Amino acid sequence: MKQEAPADGQVPDRVGFVVIGRNEGERLVRCLDSLKSAGAAEIVYVDSGSTDGSVMEAEKRGARVVKLDLSRPFTAGRARNEGFEQLLLDSGEIDFVQFIDGDCELAPDWLPQALRFLIQHAQVAIVCGRRQEKNPDASPYNKLCDIEWNTPIGEAEACGGDSLVRADPFRTVGGFSDRLIAGEEPELCHRLRAKGWKIWRIDADMTLHDAAMYRLSQWWMRGVRSGFGYAQVWAATRQGKGVPLYGQQIRRAIIWAGALPAVTLAASLCDPRWILGLIGIYALQVARIAFRLGVTQRSAWSYGFFAMLAKFPELQGAARYLLMAIRGGQRSAILYK
Repeated sequence: MKQEAPADGQVPDRVGFVVIGRNEGERLVRCLDSLKSAGAAEIVYVDSGSTDGSVMEAEKRGARVVKLDLSRPFTAGRARNEGFEQLLLDSGEIDFVQFIDGDCELAPDWLPQALRFLIQHAQVAIVCGRRQEKNPDASPYNKLCDIEWNTPIGEAEACGGDSLVRADPFRTVGGFSDRLIAGEEPELCHRLRAKGWKIWRIDADMTLHDAAMYRLSQWWMRGVRSGFGYAQVWAATRQGKGVPLYGQQIRRAIIWAGALPAVTLAASLCDPRWILGLIGIYALQVARIAFRLGVTQRSAWSYGFFAMLAKFPELQGAARYLLMAIRGGQRSAILYK
């Protein structure tokens, strides 16, 4: 069947929606309402043990609810896969699936633009757009997320948790890895690109994300989760084709948060001025990142500072993965809110 680009405001019948979440509260309500406003008909909400009434709110809005079996370790990849399988059971067949996290709202004009792009570009398996923070000025950590989401337009190596995916290639490569704590989206894109598919970010608003991060401890745990994901994805992709993912991020964490402080501490036993030298090196790196982002922006210096500080929780997360790999077993999702 030949696919046609949708008219503005129309969503083809063969598009499904998968929402994942846990205790998202009003964020989930806004998410589901945004999908309804965009014309979504087939919505599956996958819940990972909420205790705040999320399941009831999803059912009230007509979503098919899938409750994950929590006797098995929960991961976002597993949740999205089970949502996709439920879509197939409910609708028989779909051409595209919009994945969205329960703390996000879909932009009103996103779907027609994204569908048109996929239909007109047959080699693109996944298309994503601009994810923005809903309240970037509510905390420095929300602002950091907003800067992080602003990735370049054009062909990309990976997408995030919100994206419109072509169903056939997604199914062919086996969907998301259900074992990865984080980084399941780049790992999926890695396998798709190995099969000749492309990933693309278009110049369009896609979702509003509500990070709701107001404490340093939340931001730190998010960094631990990232570091764990870097190490786990690197291990998962180093045996396949191409360059393993996240090797650079792991090396940077080891150097900046491990090797340099260790060497400096040892040297400072003889001369304490080594500590001042290390502080100077960190300051220069913060400045380099700020200049790259745009030194006139106040947020650029904050971003540079936290980008360097993040190496420490990332190294902590990578070390957690190493311990888990040595001992055996699998860890469930690392939550930061």
